Amino acid sequence: MSGISGPSSKPRIAVALLYEEPNAPKVVASGQGWIGEKIIETAKEHGVPIEEDPVLAQALSTIEIDEEIPEALYRAVAEVLSFLLKR
Repeated sequence: MSGISGPSSKPRIAVALLYEEPNAPKVVASGQGWIGEKIIETAKEHGVPIEEDPVLAQALSTIEIDEEIPEALYRAVAEVLSFLLKR
């Protein structure tokens, strides 16, 4: 799953998460601008589901690569994962 910020004058932010039970989801890629665009492009090429959520993307972008998301973001990420899995 990737959280990406929506279109605006600001550079897009992309965050890729990996979720392997029983662990919490962790950030596996994050970037903005050109790097963010490459993350999105790579996700699309590999059929990775993408959800645009600028607020969540911004919050997730503060987490270090290979770090689990904090409990404060569990609910927001769970809602996105649930939505993506129903597609």
